[in-house]
Amino acid sequence: METKCPVDAKCAAEISALLTPPSPLQLQEYFEEIISERKCHGIEVKQDGNLSKGVYGTMEFKEGDLIMKDKILVGIQHVPNKLDCLVCGNCFQFIESVEYQIGKETLFAKSRRAQLQWISSSSNNKVRLSEGVIEALMNGELVLPYSDHFPLPSTVRCPGGCEEAYYCSKSCAETDWESSHSLLCTGERSESVSIEALSKFIQHATETNDIFLLAAKTISFIILRYRKLKAAYADRSELSLLLEAWKPISMGYKRRWWDCISFPDDVDRSDDTAFRMQIQQLAFKSLQLLKAAIFDEDCEPLFSLEIYGNIIGMFELNNLDLVVASPVEDYFLYIDDLPDPEKEKAEKIARQLLDALGDGYSICCQGTAFYPLQSCINHSCCPNAHAFKRDEDRDGQAAIVTISYIDEELPFEDRQALLEDYGFKCRCNACLEEDPNKK
Repeated sequence: METKCPVDAKCAAEISALLTPPSPLQLQEYFEEIISERKCHGIEVKQDGNLSKGVYGTMEFKEGDLIMKDKILVGIQHVPNKLDCLVCGNCFQFIESVEYQIGKETLFAKSRRAQLQWISSSSNNKVRLSEGVIEALMNGELVLPYSDHFPLPSTVRCPGGCEEAYYCSKSCAETDWESSHSLLCTGERSESVSIEALSKFIQHATETNDIFLLAAKTISFIILRYRKLKAAYADRSELSLLLEAWKPISMGYKRRWWDCISFPDDVDRSDDTAFRMQIQQLAFKSLQLLKAAIFDEDCEPLFSLEIYGNIIGMFELNNLDLVVASPVEDYFLYIDDLPDPEKEKAEKIARQLLDALGDGYSICCQGTAFYPLQSCINHSCCPNAHAFKRDEDRDGQAAIVTISYIDEELPFEDRQALLEDYGFKCRCNACLEEDPNKK
């Protein structure tokens, strides 16, 4: 049975207004402002009858040229990754110190490996890792050779007093607090309706799918934007203010999550309807928990299942992996490149830590994020852009910029099957050429 949410019926008109795609003029004006803010040159976002909207080049790019550098609208670090990496909750750069990061990674590597051991560089005897060494790394008592070559910002704690968000600077802490975290903080200064309800929502998201945390961050972002707009424009209607607060999200292509989610390999395709209903019910459970935690009556349409499903679906279709390289890996590579005898001396300590970490020495920050400009780039199995524009596309015209959402080296049938999850049939030059049914 399809899940029914009372807010969907109560706020049907407002929901319809929120989900109405922006006009070509609204889209053009919004992305012109974004492109100007990002200081991007030679690109524009245009509406296209066949491809909805896309990023087009307006100048010739040379191989290796940076086409654009986008900024995250909303993003999160994956929950399991927080055990390994301490990063800023706003900009996601690593913080504290290389020693702390190594101690943190080693600590949780130990919990994952029951028999974690050190292998001495001067002996084949295996020694159980000392808890004291880990503690000394994390509290600053043990300073590693050459770690001063990899300075990291000191940790700034959450303004609300929670133990879940940390930052690289006061500026990042304030930015995150004002944009979304004040409603999602579980600390004593939280502005949520109920910290207990919020904790239940976070637990549910952690145990099921942390994409709910990204959706919650988005809704908090819209609510706080709405409140600022209301304070500044008291004479405007609630709906017009909500539509303005929603504008950055309105620009992203959306479908309901349960309609567009990738079909798991371990689920029988004949169970499609049951699977998608299960996903809908999961989203509804998450939404009810979130509503109990941060509900705002003026923004009630945001707590409809239709809006929640479309927000998550937007991420399913447009999100980009968030990856930040670890300074720990850079540190060990630096030690390895040292000349003798400096290398030999440094490795007496570094080798033990590296052996203790095992494959975990290079764990990077991993998460997911929504980038406004990147979300406009269309797919092609023969893309003209990765980090540069290819030679064959330098025609001086307004060529569309494309990237591949999948491995473009796969056979035609495999590519088409994978792209079904994105809701379109690829008709790029490569697919037209390889299509066995072409005329």
